[in-house]
Amino acid sequence: MAGLDVHLRWLIAAPIYACAYALACAVFWWMARRRGMADDTTLRVMLAGLIGGLVGANLVQLFATGLPGKTIEGGIVGGWLAVELMKRHLGMARSTGDLFALAIPAGEALGRIGCFIGGCCYGKIATALPWAVYDHGALRHPTQLYLSFAALCCFAVLYALERRGILPDRALFAIGGMLFCGDRFVVEFFRAGATMLGPVTLAQVGCLIGFAVFATIFVRVMHVRRAFAYAA
Repeated sequence: MAGLDVHLRWLIAAPIYACAYALACAVFWWMARRRGMADDTTLRVMLAGLIGGLVGANLVQLFATGLPGKTIEGGIVGGWLAVELMKRHLGMARSTGDLFALAIPAGEALGRIGCFIGGCCYGKIATALPWAVYDHGALRHPTQLYLSFAALCCFAVLYALERRGILPDRALFAIGGMLFCGDRFVVEFFRAGATMLGPVTLAQVGCLIGFAVFATIFVRVMHVRRAFAYAA
């Protein structure tokens, strides 16, 4: 792919991104049907999350780097804000986080293939690795594929937990968030880009904060479940 014109690379990557968004929406709706929430209200929430995610992904990328593009962290934050606003507008009280839990890694697993083809999010120079790929003038870590594989593993774990049906509402969402922050923190060490605090990047700082937030949600959810079980 490195030998292709940059415009051709993005022309090939664009439909892959579109398929990634479509896959995420399909997984979301599958989860909505499993939870008995497949109605017009949930559909509006899904569309709000999709639009908010797209806006957030572009705005955060522009703010953080001064360059056009998308960042999944911004997409998650933008999607979450849009979902919460839409739910408040519709008067929807039930949590929808678990519906997004599997949708996000499913979409990312495919979307990162688009990143690999498009040439963004590339890794640091790694000439000694047998699986290094030639891109941006050097042999590099294929960090896009690392992230794709990590997202696929995350999806597999969450799918197994969902099939067992042992978790209360919002727990799946919290676990998915912790897994995402954890794998992104690790892969970030192999990505090319500016650091913020020593070897730590701005994305890694965000991952640490995000992990703490999701861990707090998980602890609270499980505490409520235990308290309810004790009272019963």
